[in-house]
Amino acid sequence: MIKYRMRKLVPVAAFLALLSAACGPSNKKIVVEDFAEGRVVDLSVTDKLTGNRELLFFSMPKKTEFLEGYIQGIITDYADNPIQGVVVRAVASGEATIEEGEGTRNFAVSSFDPGVSDTNGFYKIRFTLPILDHIVDVRGKLVYNPGWEQEKDTLGKAYEPQLKQSQFHLYYERKIGRITFSEGIRKSVVSPVFTNRPKASTTPLPGAASPEPEKKGEAGAEKKPGEEDVFKGFGFGGP
Repeated sequence: MIKYRMRKLVPVAAFLALLSAACGPSNKKIVVEDFAEGRVVDLSVTDKLTGNRELLFFSMPKKTEFLEGYIQGIITDYADNPIQGVVVRAVASGEATIEEGEGTRNFAVSSFDPGVSDTNGFYKIRFTLPILDHIVDVRGKLVYNPGWEQEKDTLGKAYEPQLKQSQFHLYYERKIGRITFSEGIRKSVVSPVFTNRPKASTTPLPGAASPEPEKKGEAGAEKKPGEEDVFKGFGFGGP
């Protein structure tokens, strides 16, 4: 009797193992290949109720997997000093909708929470993105300190961003655990520098302040070469 029960339990255990393997890569590592280079962190996959499936006499809830995590970055001034309190927003170019037949109504929406830079200049934008057909493919833009003009008008001061916004593309493959984050054209600021050598060119670099004119004497006239001061022997004008 015991041997018969053991023989009966072995196929059941094998069936459960195959079923758990077929359900998806829930036990696999979320990210195996990280091409985001630290830009996207703290990733996790969760199931959320996104609608229901209408059957003949009843309806069943429908769940969808979502990729959750953070887009991180750092805010500094032109001298590379961290700046606190700067808002950064992510805006997706569209929302994803799931359609699986006439009897299914499901909606999976991408969402982003704005990030605010801390005392070290770091900010984190929290996102929740639906995994459709084992893939996350979201395009949008990052907007840096979008309300700086209102702050300037209200408070009289604000941080104007060097780069107002930039395009981004976040791509994730669930089956192989690969994530990629890319951005569009970035603008960089350069600062003009000069040499102290006497033969250096006097033409200013673009973006550099023009050199100040030389100050003339109190009388507004310059001495000509070879001209002597006729009063130098009488002690006038000297200490």
